[in-house]
Amino acid sequence: MEIIEYTEKWKDKWDQFVLESNNGTMFHMQRFFDYHPKDRFTFNHLIFLHKGNIQAVLPGARIGDLYESPIGASYGSIVTKDLKFSVAMELVSTLLEYGKKTGIKEFLLTSAPRIYEKYQNENLDFAMLWQGFEYDLHYISSAIKLDPDREIIPRFQSTVRRNVRKALKNPDIRVELNERYDEFYPILLENKARHGVKPTHSLEDLLKLKELMPDRLKLFMVYYKDEPIAGSNVFICNDRVTLCFYNMLRYEYEKLKPIHRVMYEVVKWSTENGFQYVDIGVSQDTKADNPMTPSMSLIDFKEKFDAKTVMRNTFKINL
Repeated sequence: MEIIEYTEKWKDKWDQFVLESNNGTMFHMQRFFDYHPKDRFTFNHLIFLHKGNIQAVLPGARIGDLYESPIGASYGSIVTKDLKFSVAMELVSTLLEYGKKTGIKEFLLTSAPRIYEKYQNENLDFAMLWQGFEYDLHYISSAIKLDPDREIIPRFQSTVRRNVRKALKNPDIRVELNERYDEFYPILLENKARHGVKPTHSLEDLLKLKELMPDRLKLFMVYYKDEPIAGSNVFICNDRVTLCFYNMLRYEYEKLKPIHRVMYEVVKWSTENGFQYVDIGVSQDTKADNPMTPSMSLIDFKEKFDAKTVMRNTFKINL
């Protein structure tokens, strides 16, 4: 097995491999990375080959002596098919040999949570730990397990159930699945400004992503008497999981509980379209010194929708 550095000629084969993989997501695809302006990152994506065939891919970048994955994405680390343990061991040893040959002193790899896998397979994690990797950080995420045989609203906490039913009966409130990012983005900016931060994506970024991956972005907009008051920007990460990347509202309409209504619509749509989970993202206290500090209020809010904890783990090794 050998590692080569990604070049544009591998683009179609890379993305096809991710689509057919056991643990890949849209965040691992070259089509996703294309939304970044050329001067934003200097990527150094890696391809694991055996007899000319792709065995695994690793998106990321080298920053001095550090190789980090992901860069410019939510999830990274090594993407594989449903691999045997012996292959996992060889992938890791090949990566470490590559690092030593090229002067890399440290790898920092953050994979998608286990719910993103077609078949839960921890061979790669164990192979990494056995060969010297350690856990660096654990981020707490929340995800709703979907079940087409269960009614959605009764799964929610009582207050949420009441608010969803009330919103469904209100003729002045409607939810649309549309592409009105011009209406959504001002709400996003306003929400983030309340917490003293800016969105991960600019409006241009979201429009570019929508252009590059039109089937991967879904925008649920909530209207009150034709006024946009909230929205959920959902990423279709793979065939199993949808991700609520942004859930935003105009706070002057908070009493109408539009986030409760839009969460119901996202769960309903995801269930009807055959997905297994809705990921509601990480719940860390971003103002705390320790990046692992949980945001208790955010976790409690997500649990009201029957969300359970899933972990996003970061592996680290110093060579």
